[in-house]
Amino acid sequence: MGTRTSEPQTLAGAGTLDRLARILAARNIDPALAVADAAADEPEPYSPLDALRAAMVPRYRDAVADHPQVLAWCREVAAQAVAPGIGARRQVATGPSLLMAGVVGAGKTHQAYGALRVLVGAGVGVRWRATTAADLYAELRPRAGVDTERELAAVARVPLLILDDLGAAKASEWTEEITYRLVNRRYNHMLPTLITTNLAIGDLRAHVGDRVASRLTQMTRRVGFDLVDRRRARAA
Repeated sequence: MGTRTSEPQTLAGAGTLDRLARILAARNIDPALAVADAAADEPEPYSPLDALRAAMVPRYRDAVADHPQVLAWCREVAAQAVAPGIGARRQVATGPSLLMAGVVGAGKTHQAYGALRVLVGAGVGVRWRATTAADLYAELRPRAGVDTERELAAVARVPLLILDDLGAAKASEWTEEITYRLVNRRYNHMLPTLITTNLAIGDLRAHVGDRVASRLTQMTRRVGFDLVDRRRARAA
């Protein structure tokens, strides 16, 4: 027994359109206005930049990256983005990391979020996560009912991570181990990481340990920021 197939039916044949026009005319409705009203009811396209902005914390939704080394990093990461399939959007996959060091308020976090906007604006898809080192340690402290190992793995394997204020939390053997496991995974898989710190490089080594510092030296481009607290300067 053969398989019966049916052709898709079209609603907008000539007779149908004529009847629709007569109905609209009888109701004193201009067909052109009816189409315009229907189009106006359609939601506006939700662009990748809109989606990124909605996912960001309000403080940095309009952040602009303008530091030459940060922009150079964006270009390098974008150049290494790959499309998972034919016709698919290019996605951040691997690339260098960036270590931004400077005093509190120098604009490091602003540049990090701005870098995300540069990548998305260039047409690159970015799966990302942002956290401060202190918040990360708080989330990963063992407690009942929480699989902290799974949470650490999720942060460690996200394609692009913003790790803010490394070195600001109180150091301990446990925080050093967590930082090592996070950095080591991202180092091995060459996952781009935007790291900010208020510490000088020598002080950071003392805070995070030699194993972490060694990997950061290899995996990151280092950017020094002016010794100016821009928050206080703007307030003044």
